[in-house]
Amino acid sequence: MRFSDGPPITSGIIACSRVTDSKGMQITTLDAPLGARVTGLDLNHILSGPDFGCLHAAWLERAVLLLPGQNLSEAALVRFSRRFGELELPPASENRSRSDGGGAHRPEIWNISNVRVDGMPIGSLGNLEADWHSDMSYLESPPAASILHAREIPALGGNTCFANMYEALRAMPAELRERLARLQIRHDSAYTSVGELRKGADQVDDVTAVLGATHPAIRVHPETGQPAIYLGRRLNASVVGLPLKESEALLDELWAFCVQPEFVYEHTWAEGDLIIWDNRCTLHRRDQFDDAERRVMWRTQVK
Repeated sequence: MRFSDGPPITSGIIACSRVTDSKGMQITTLDAPLGARVTGLDLNHILSGPDFGCLHAAWLERAVLLLPGQNLSEAALVRFSRRFGELELPPASENRSRSDGGGAHRPEIWNISNVRVDGMPIGSLGNLEADWHSDMSYLESPPAASILHAREIPALGGNTCFANMYEALRAMPAELRERLARLQIRHDSAYTSVGELRKGADQVDDVTAVLGATHPAIRVHPETGQPAIYLGRRLNASVVGLPLKESEALLDELWAFCVQPEFVYEHTWAEGDLIIWDNRCTLHRRDQFDDAERRVMWRTQVK
C-alpha cells in the first residue's frame, strides 16, 4: 500500500468553490488536528444543495463538524442526518425514551442519556467513561457517520474527544506503518464502549474467538481515497494470525501511539451543540460525569 499525504489539514476559514444560498454560513477550522466550526445555519430549515455541498466538503476535509446553537426538532435532526445517507436504526436492545424523560421518540434517534424515569433508563451509556472507539466496528459494514445533538448537559464532565487517524498514520514510524498495512483486526460485538455486556451477548473468555467482524488495520476512505488507521476499540480486539501475547503487545503499542494529544481535539459540550464525525477516519471517547446530573443527547447514525 502506498501512503500519501492525505487530505489537506488547513487552518482558518474554509473557502467553498460553490455559490451558496446562505450568505451567513461560515466554516472555520478549529485550532486542533481536526474539526471545523459552522455558524450561520439553522438546521430546522432545509439546506439548499449548494449549502449542503459546502458542508459535506468541509466534513470530508476536517472529519468533525461542530454546529453550535442548534435547537432541533426530532424531524429536523432526522432530515438533516439523512442528507449524509441512509440511517441505521437503534438495535432492539437500546432503551427507548418515555415522554417525560427528555429523550426523542423518532425510531431513527438513539437516546444517549443517564436519565431514569420511574427507575428505568430512557437511553444508553449512562454516565460512565466511554473508551476510545469507532462506532459499531464489529459490523461488516460499519457506519460512515455519527451525529450527536446536545439537549441537556451536566455542569462538568461528559467531554468528548476525537482523534485523527489520517494524521496518526502519517506520523507513524515507517516500519510500524508498513507492518500494519498487512494486518487485520478482529472486533468484538459483546461489549459497549463503556464496557457493559450487551443484552443477549455472552461474556468473552477468549479474545481470539469473539463474535464480530474482521477489518484491515488500514482502510482506504471511500470518499477521500486516503488511508487511515482503523482500530475500532481496544477491548477484546485481536490481530488475526498473531499469537495472543504478540497481538496484545502490538495493539497496546498502536493505541498508545494513535491517541496522543497531537492527534486529538477535546470538545466541551454546550446545550444546542450538534457534532457530526466521520467514523471511517476518527476515534472518539467520552469522559464520565456526575450521575446526579442530567445528560440527554440525541444521536443518529448513517449507514
